Amino acid sequence: MARPPLTLGTAGHIDHGKTALVRALTGVDTDRLPEERARGISIELGYAPLVLPSGRRLSVVDVPGHERFVRTMVAGATGIDLYLMVVAADDGVMPQTREHAAVLAALGVEAGVVAVTKADAADPARALAEAAELLPGAPAVATSARTGAGLDELRARLEAAADRASARAGAPGGLRLHVDRSFTIHGAGTVVTGTLWSGAAGRGDEVVVLPAGRRARVRSVQVHDEPVDRAAAGQRVALNLAGLDRDEVARGDVVVARGAAGPDAAAATFRVDAALTWATPDARPDGGARVAVHHGTREAAARLVELGGRFFQLRLEREIVAARGDRLVIRSLAPPDTLGGGVVLDPAPRRHGPSRDLLARLERGEPEPPPPPPPAPKPRPAEPRPLDAAALELEERLRAAGYEPPSDAELDPATLAALRAHGRAVRLVDGLHAHPDAVAAVRDRVVERIRRDGSITLAGLRDELGTSRKYAQALLEHLDAARVTLRVGDERVLRRRHG
Repeated sequence: MARPPLTLGTAGHIDHGKTALVRALTGVDTDRLPEERARGISIELGYAPLVLPSGRRLSVVDVPGHERFVRTMVAGATGIDLYLMVVAADDGVMPQTREHAAVLAALGVEAGVVAVTKADAADPARALAEAAELLPGAPAVATSARTGAGLDELRARLEAAADRASARAGAPGGLRLHVDRSFTIHGAGTVVTGTLWSGAAGRGDEVVVLPAGRRARVRSVQVHDEPVDRAAAGQRVALNLAGLDRDEVARGDVVVARGAAGPDAAAATFRVDAALTWATPDARPDGGARVAVHHGTREAAARLVELGGRFFQLRLEREIVAARGDRLVIRSLAPPDTLGGGVVLDPAPRRHGPSRDLLARLERGEPEPPPPPPPAPKPRPAEPRPLDAAALELEERLRAAGYEPPSDAELDPATLAALRAHGRAVRLVDGLHAHPDAVAAVRDRVVERIRRDGSITLAGLRDELGTSRKYAQALLEHLDAARVTLRVGDERVLRRRHG
């Protein structure tokens, strides 16, 4: 089975050798601008494909390390799935190492590897120890881009980190690409590039560029300069857009599927409710402070409105194109510094302050409910017939069976239908029904286990219940369909309203 595409982002202080390391790993010099080559520093985002020992290919985003270009670093980091933190052996952990680590934490990027570079020029022991303190749990490898030492081990560590990373492929929502570059190719027209956050992009797709709402059509798609018919989420993608002039799209804009709707669709907004955490206790701004909000490839100033605890409303001075669950990075405006970050809980709330009901809803991770539609008279459904003795007997049989019910083939269809009409039998999968009390008990155990451990696997539920794989799988598929859990690879996590 093909493994889902992932994007790897570099991080680290200026002159610690990020671009040289990427060149040694991929054969690509990501410093494409004459000014970058003349000055010997990265200014813009660079891109390259990385082929791992297994043949798996990652999209690499190489970011600048200078403190003046942190906003460019954030624009590249917002689309990554795992990181490559670079620390020079002769310098150790430096200020931008720490700030880039804070950005990664704010974005929730947990899988990654530390490369201690220039190990041929200095003893890497101190840098390895400092990196372990800064990013505990991240494997670290001493390397030299000049001699090639440690590169094979680094590739193997990146392979393992990629296996741990959460992929965007299969994430809810349609096509969404946050633009980090736009340019014109003679004879082709307008081209935009970025990391595909969700959905897929293919030739002929009808799209909209937000927040302006300009329409376009995808003329062609490339992944690392190679034409493809369709690109999946998690890949670095270039889209040639027909019907759009170069000056009608820029970094910070978002390309979405035309007609995208639903709870997972992204939309332009001047307000979001978010749960925020801070890099340090002292980093927390006062209520009412103006901060810089980084989302996707866009930066916007915003006013912080406290809603209670870790919850805030961000009142933005420039639209962002957000969806529920998106990550944010919060930085101070002057002097610029990374303060923390968080998660969008409601991408389109009304303008409000704190309240007890609001706080309870945000704790549950639930967005603001839409205003109720005007009431319309509805015909009352016919009451189901009272259950007869056979139905009551079947209900007791299902209740006694718990989460290991008999197959439908063993049951009388008419009697089962009567139980379903009264809400006393719940379909798990085709051919299998259980009593609602048993399903509710399993749901509570699954929610408790995921809140404790972060996720649960099929084998984990099987062992938790002491049952067979057949019943564990049926129960998890039912919870997926009921939008209690979400499958991510071989694991289930809670959907946001249950998290």
